[in-house]
Amino acid sequence: MTSTQQRAALQRQIWQIANEVRGAVDGWDFKQYVLGALFYRFISENFASYIEGGDESIKYAALADSVITTDIKDDAIKTKGYFIYPSQLFANVVTKAHSNEKLNTDLAAIFAGIESSANGYPSEHDIKGLFADFDTTSNRLGNTVKDKNVRLAAVLKGVAGLDFGQFDAAHIDLFGDAYEFLISNYAANAGKSGGEFFTPQHVSRLIAQLAMHKQTSVNKIYDPACGSGSLLLQAKKHFDAHIIEDGFFGQEINHTTYNLARMNMFLHNINYDKFNIQLGNTLIEPHFGGDTPFDAIVSNPPYSVKWIGSDDPTLINDDRFAPAGVLAPKSKADFAFVLHALSYLSSKGRAAIVCFPGIFYRSGAEQKIRQYLIDNNYVETVIALAPNLFYGTTIAVNILVLAKNKTNTHTQFIDASGLFKKETNNNVLLDKHIEQIMQAFDDKADLDHFVRSVPLERIAGNDYNLSVSSYVEAKNTREMVDIAALNAKLETTVTRIDQLRQEIGAIVAEIEGTEDDA
Repeated sequence: MTSTQQRAALQRQIWQIANEVRGAVDGWDFKQYVLGALFYRFISENFASYIEGGDESIKYAALADSVITTDIKDDAIKTKGYFIYPSQLFANVVTKAHSNEKLNTDLAAIFAGIESSANGYPSEHDIKGLFADFDTTSNRLGNTVKDKNVRLAAVLKGVAGLDFGQFDAAHIDLFGDAYEFLISNYAANAGKSGGEFFTPQHVSRLIAQLAMHKQTSVNKIYDPACGSGSLLLQAKKHFDAHIIEDGFFGQEINHTTYNLARMNMFLHNINYDKFNIQLGNTLIEPHFGGDTPFDAIVSNPPYSVKWIGSDDPTLINDDRFAPAGVLAPKSKADFAFVLHALSYLSSKGRAAIVCFPGIFYRSGAEQKIRQYLIDNNYVETVIALAPNLFYGTTIAVNILVLAKNKTNTHTQFIDASGLFKKETNNNVLLDKHIEQIMQAFDDKADLDHFVRSVPLERIAGNDYNLSVSSYVEAKNTREMVDIAALNAKLETTVTRIDQLRQEIGAIVAEIEGTEDDA
């Protein structure tokens, strides 16, 4: 079986398991149990593989907890960020799951033990609360302890049945792929709420390539509204890991999604010392502000959400917003996210941000912010995408590309609204579409009905409107009509009609004359 076939088979199997074991529980509510079980299996196998160190004579799962010395535990936590005793390993728990009458409380104790193992170590923040949403006492699992244990055992058995092969470099990616597949399916089936925490992989690939374009190395990559971390991880998949020197950084306001993002990092084999995901409101409680600016920023922030804005008089003096001289409207925080990203961007870097199209043409504070961005030459490109590419919305959004090292004062506009493949529920960007957009982005050459580079003066004269349709003329798909030929045809038709009338009149007259003779 090829790796592609293996992935497809695993994906079918894991989605079947996810649907079978949840029973009457809503899939959105049940997702943390399937995702959590997959994560539990991954870190167990990852940890056992580390302890065994390739020595086939050592089987960590078969050891007694009592043989573990303090030195072994200390060294392991410093390296892996956490510790799992042999008895706590997924493989050992799952073998007795169906007969364990204390399964739910045993799992809760194991998860608490794994998390607390990092206390006092540099990894404490990255491990703490990872299993918080895997609530083994929740009534979502059943009304009685027995019901809960039956469903928990089914989840563990289902995940145990997935064939990931040996735990080595060639198979580790299968865990990450399975996790991403699950998240994307949950998002696709959850409507608007799903779209708030997951960016489809095909769009993520485009955003990551835009942010990383022609950068042979970046110090670190950042997403200020990171959701489940899918945008950050596309950067890892698209580029060799060594060019992202200091790792992956993000902030997320939703606690459950924040946990998903941290799990996602581990499941893609990013060690705790190579990522830093923080919990909190990016706009009013930002992290990383005192750090070195980022060479690459990717983001799909929530569209037109409310924020405190001018109700907090201190924000106008915030280093992120003060240069623009105005705050984003309280009812539409879009430009607050844009200005935040810009302030965190290094002098050589790029930021690629998904934006609601209305911010590019509305007046008021948003117009003043656009003026600030254009007059200071920060806008490299605005790309109009096709509609219905995202989960939970059919809106045709834009991608705003910011840079602080432009070599001219032109802004590029790309109309990619016609680049998509229609599928059952959503449109998708194919690899060829992404290549077409990236080629245009790189060339900066004008192409009729597709790409236009516009000088600052023209944009300023157009009230700093940044709508792609204002500068890229849409292709006329209506049928061309030859007026001269049409007129000639009409004349011929009129002449023929006159002839027919005359012929009909003659026939009628002849009939009437015949009747008179009779």
